[in-house]
Amino acid sequence: MIMAMKRIAINTGGGDAPGLNAVIRAVVSAATNRGWECIGIRDGFDGILQPERYPSGGFVRLTPDTVRGISHLGGTILGTTNRGNPLSYPTRTPAGETVLADRSDDILAFFASKDIDALVAVGGDGSLTIAEALGRKGLKVIGVPKTIDNDLDKTVTTFGFDTAVTFATECLDRLHSTAESHQRIMVVEVMGRYAGWIALHAGIAGGAHGILIPEIPYEIDRVADKVKARDQLGRMYSIIVVAEGAHARGGAMAVAAPAADGHVERLGGIGERVAHQLQERTGKEARVVVLGHLLRGGSPTAFDRLAALRFGAAAVRALDEGKHGIMVALAFPNVQYVPLAELIGRMKSVPLEGDTVATGRDLGISFGD
Repeated sequence: MIMAMKRIAINTGGGDAPGLNAVIRAVVSAATNRGWECIGIRDGFDGILQPERYPSGGFVRLTPDTVRGISHLGGTILGTTNRGNPLSYPTRTPAGETVLADRSDDILAFFASKDIDALVAVGGDGSLTIAEALGRKGLKVIGVPKTIDNDLDKTVTTFGFDTAVTFATECLDRLHSTAESHQRIMVVEVMGRYAGWIALHAGIAGGAHGILIPEIPYEIDRVADKVKARDQLGRMYSIIVVAEGAHARGGAMAVAAPAADGHVERLGGIGERVAHQLQERTGKEARVVVLGHLLRGGSPTAFDRLAALRFGAAAVRALDEGKHGIMVALAFPNVQYVPLAELIGRMKSVPLEGDTVATGRDLGISFGD
C-alpha cells in the first residue's frame, strides 16, 4: 500500500550548479499540485544540525509564491555546502574538542518531529551517497543528479554540465583572437575533478588544438609537437584546454589543497604546470586562463533549465508512485528511476572509445598521447 504524502523536504548540497533553483521550483509546484506541503532545508543539512546559525530558522516553508520566477536564476535559494556531511560532521565534545561524528540519527529525528514524510536530495556523488545512507536508515529519499562535472553514473547527463560547457566554449571563442594576435599559447584550465567531460566537450566545440583530460595521461612533448607543427604551417598560436584532474603519464594530479578534516582534496595548478612546460619546449610565450568557479555561476542554459525542471517533477512523481531510495536519471527521451545503491562509489569517466574522443582525433586535436 502506498503511503499518502503530506509533507516533503528538499535540500541542495555540494557545489552549486546552474539549474538548482529550477529543481526547487519544480518540486514545490508538483508537490503543491498534489496537496503536499514542501519544506526547504538550508545549506545542505546545516539548517538541521546547526539551527543556531539561522535567526529565522534552518528551514523554510516553500510555496508557489516563494519559488515564482527563480528557474532562470543561478545558485540556490536554499544555499549549499560541501562541508556538511552528516555522516562525518564536525561536533564539539564536552571537553571542547572538535571531532567528526555521525549525526544521521539527528536528521531522522528532525524529520520525525516535523512530520516530514520524505526528502528530495539534490546533489552530486557526495550528496547522493549521504542520501543513500539515510535511505538505508529508513528515510524515504529521492536523489536528483546535479554536477557541472557530468561524472555521475547511470544518467546520460546532469544539469549544470551544459551551462558550464557553453560558457567555457564562449571563453575559448574569445581567446582565439587574442592568442592569434600575439602568437601565443593559451592554456585554459577548466573544472571537472577526476573526469574530463567539460574539457572534452568545450575543447572540441571551441576549436582547441589540444585537450588534456584525466582519462588520457599525456606526454608534454607530444603537446609541444602539436604546437610546433602548427607554427610550421604558419598558424602561430595554439589553444590547449586542460581539465583540472589531467596529469602526465606516470605523474600525479596537481593539488591546490590536500584532503583534511573530512574534506576532499582540491585540485588546481595543472594549467600553470602545462603552460610552463610548453613555453620551455617551444620557446613561445604561454599564458594561463583558469575559468574555475565562473563555470558554476550564472543563469542555466535552456537545456539545463528544462532538465532540472524535468528532474524535480519526476522526483515528486516517484514519491507519488510509492518509490524511494532511487535517483531520477535522464535516459532520452524519458526520465527513469535508478536505485541509489547502484551508483554509489561509481564515477562516469569519458569513454575513450566513444564518438566524442574519436571526433577530436579526426579533427586533429592532440590529446597528448
